[in-house]
Amino acid sequence: MNHTQHSEAGTHSCCAHNTLPEKPYRDPVCGMQVAGSPERSCEYAGTTYYFCCLRCRDRFTADPQSFLHPAKAPASPSATGEYTCPMHPEVVQQGPGTCPKCGMALEPKDAAVQADDGELRDMTRRFRIGLALTVPLLLLAMGDILPGVDLPQRLGMTWLATLQALLATPVVLWAGLPFLQRAVASFKSGHLNMFSLIGLGTMAAWLFSLIAWLAPDLLPAAFKAHGMAPLYFEASAVIVTLVLLGQVLELKARSRTGSAITALMQLAPQTAWRVAQDGSEHEVALDQIQPGELLRVKPGGRIPVDGTVLEGDSQIDEAMLTGESIPVPKEVGMTVSAGTLNQDGTLLLRADKVGRDTALAQIVAMVNEAARSRAPIQQLADTVAAWFVPAVILSAVASFLAWALLGPAPAMANGMVAAVSVLIIACPCALGLATPVAVMLGVGRGAHSGILIKDAAALQAFETVDMLAIDKTGTLTTGQAEVVEDFCIAASDRTYVMACLAALESGSEHGLARALLRHARAATDVTLKAENFTALRGLGVGASIDGKACLLGSARLMLEQHVDLAPFSAFIEANADRSLVFLAIAGQAVCALALADRLKPEAAQAVRELQATGLRVVVLSGDREGAVRAAAREAGIDECHAELLPQDKRALIAQWKARGLRVAMAGDGINDAPALAESQVGIAMGSGTDIAIESADIVLPHGDLRALGRARHLARATMRNIRQNLFFAFVYNFLGVPLAAGVFFPWFGWLLSPMIASAAMSLSSVTVIANALRLRHVRLER
Repeated sequence: MNHTQHSEAGTHSCCAHNTLPEKPYRDPVCGMQVAGSPERSCEYAGTTYYFCCLRCRDRFTADPQSFLHPAKAPASPSATGEYTCPMHPEVVQQGPGTCPKCGMALEPKDAAVQADDGELRDMTRRFRIGLALTVPLLLLAMGDILPGVDLPQRLGMTWLATLQALLATPVVLWAGLPFLQRAVASFKSGHLNMFSLIGLGTMAAWLFSLIAWLAPDLLPAAFKAHGMAPLYFEASAVIVTLVLLGQVLELKARSRTGSAITALMQLAPQTAWRVAQDGSEHEVALDQIQPGELLRVKPGGRIPVDGTVLEGDSQIDEAMLTGESIPVPKEVGMTVSAGTLNQDGTLLLRADKVGRDTALAQIVAMVNEAARSRAPIQQLADTVAAWFVPAVILSAVASFLAWALLGPAPAMANGMVAAVSVLIIACPCALGLATPVAVMLGVGRGAHSGILIKDAAALQAFETVDMLAIDKTGTLTTGQAEVVEDFCIAASDRTYVMACLAALESGSEHGLARALLRHARAATDVTLKAENFTALRGLGVGASIDGKACLLGSARLMLEQHVDLAPFSAFIEANADRSLVFLAIAGQAVCALALADRLKPEAAQAVRELQATGLRVVVLSGDREGAVRAAAREAGIDECHAELLPQDKRALIAQWKARGLRVAMAGDGINDAPALAESQVGIAMGSGTDIAIESADIVLPHGDLRALGRARHLARATMRNIRQNLFFAFVYNFLGVPLAAGVFFPWFGWLLSPMIASAAMSLSSVTVIANALRLRHVRLER
């Protein structure tokens, strides 16, 4: 920052400076990161501070020390690091808290910092206790309208009011305390939001009821029932309980995202075997490894860092990066990635990238960054609240003054009743229900149709996506290699050849062994015994059968052993897009087999249905280009991209988004997680990895791509329902507020009492719920 010497510490003055700051600064009042402006700056104790608005600057100049050295509770050891708001990323602070703009809970920026679930436990406890008190409160409030029950007559109005007050007060003041605190903070900062509305509504209903209970003589007799002023304790308690329910559901979703990130991080081993200069090996913690050090990786162990193979060869399962089920042979000079699984060889590695620089760590960071997103429809509610709350407050104040100055006696009491009626009818109960109820029912309807949808953002985005990217392995295809074709030379005995194949593969640990063994056993029931078995890593296997030397492996193995493959030239050319394996007996090639990942039976139909809805479908895969093109062609997809790393898939989706396209991504592997998170809608196959499922917005439990068409129809129906609900929620407010304020009284004699205002508020909620219930019967098949 810029510094200026002052003769007296503690003095301050606000002034404009001639130069702008060269880097972003933090607003000490609200925590936002700002680029800086001379008009919104203040100099204090030799330091220039910059603010997001003049209001924050004025609050700072009034009491700088309260913002520079605020009293803070000790942070939990597990809740350190920078936290940010998912809806306002410019808000950054050390440790957890709430956003000064929207009131939402802040989330950690760093994937390594996992937020404590204490808030979830606290909100759950408040919700349970609030619900336990609200249910009997509602029964008491409805006691005079329930058939056969006349609580006012049985208990007496005094006891009935006292019981309602005793039940509602802890709900409002204790269970709803976090919302009241956020509401107060919103008014202090000037950033009005949904919690501003919630705080106003609950406190207006509760305070009015408290006055009506303790000092009913302040209210005119015309607004009394059974000789007692009306009470709205149940309205305030219901609002708090419903909002608590929404908070619990949101915090649970955030907790699931944290579990996915934790699972990603656990793919890397916690320790590694470091090789010293004298050749000795020591197991050390992973955070002690430095680039350039030598590491030993044993069979069955995970690779601890991104490195280069210096000695040994092995098969590496890279499914977490590429999504491919076939292990990749690694030998001297080749690179390996952290988190991948070493299968059957011992490797000596040189550590190239460690810690946060590894490919796995970057995947974790990508998922963590995208997981902080929220549904745009939530921002709509806050945007409306920004002008709706001031309008409601002004309406309440104006109605009070108009009645107090111009109204009939008792003027002050009538003014208070009108003002409270305005605040009660403007309470955002229906607004709070409009989205979550429709989403809950839409999600339930989807679950019955084989579609798991995680949040409103997915529904809102999937309604309008115009491009769908599909991973190949496990999504478009079955994810398991199978023998799709074999060719045996005419002079060979096929039964004997297949028996030799079975004998060779029964003792192999190669990734293709199971597919070859299944194929061989399906062709013959003859059993032969292989002796002197030898695994030729990266090439194939060898053994002696009936005294004859047999080889099974790649074309490279055959060429190295001088086995002639000329009889198979046509077969090789026809299967250039597939993995090829050759069997040689006594130095002569007798059989060739082509392996491929088969297309799912329903894939082609699903692609046609999706394209019929106007979606542009493309394939993104880490597999070989030939294999990807073959699968895409078979599925009826014209565009495909092959040999992509996780960051490549994510980059492609980012490019499409930059061009204005709305992109959905369907995948099943860890390698798809960044792309799933980058896309507007991530779709995971239920048969895929936990990481992909947790990173996605929509999950297809049965892995059936045809469910995507049903999901598209469900998204459109749900979003249409949400818009209808928002209309119903707002129309009651826009029509009810002037009525409650007494605008129509001079002409029509219409005046809305708090009792009718409460009924109107409840009716708006009933209307919203009834409309949302129609989603249970929406037709998804077309």
